[in-house]
Amino acid sequence: MQDDRTISCFPGVTAVDRLHAADLQALHSYWAGLCEGAEVPRRSDINPRHIGGLLSNAFIVERIAPGVTRLRVAGLHLNALMGMEVRGMPLSSLITPAARETFALALVDLFERPARLDIDLHAKAGLGRPEMTGRLLLWPLRSDLGDVSRALGCLVTQGDIGRASRRFEMTSVRVLPLDDTAAPAAKPIEPLPGGLRGEWPVRGAARGRAHLRVVK
Repeated sequence: MQDDRTISCFPGVTAVDRLHAADLQALHSYWAGLCEGAEVPRRSDINPRHIGGLLSNAFIVERIAPGVTRLRVAGLHLNALMGMEVRGMPLSSLITPAARETFALALVDLFERPARLDIDLHAKAGLGRPEMTGRLLLWPLRSDLGDVSRALGCLVTQGDIGRASRRFEMTSVRVLPLDDTAAPAAKPIEPLPGGLRGEWPVRGAARGRAHLRVVK
């Protein structure tokens, strides 16, 4: 947790951002409206009727270990991406194996700071699987016992799903403060001092091309 950093690869506003901008603004404003000062809202405060146009993209996760979460409630879009019922599965099931260590470190920040996460995603094209982009947002929540061990999430994607299941690489990971009242935005961003290490590694990166780099 040394420097302010965002881990990024492909800068610029994506088609996902443009397509879902108004709904993401509304969802963020709903979560922020439930906060009492710096206090994280409770899971029981979340009312699905207020999630609006992103209900099929929304989900609730429970922290079961440092860096590990389980889907407790999930919208139909997540089921479609995986080609099965995802409730009870780790959220990391949607992430490629090479990126899961980085994802786990981000989840530690989500619950232990606590903080918000804003992650850009990319799924490569393959047989029966068109290229996709996506955006994953996570807002921390407290359990009924008062500990920060739940999170409200939203996963929006651009492109046809094709043959399930689909898993995503992470092209950008942003750890954001709770008291930032602005809606999630792709760029520019003011990240918190981030990560349990100086850099969050992603194993299996192709050499000879740009991959993840630290942008201060």
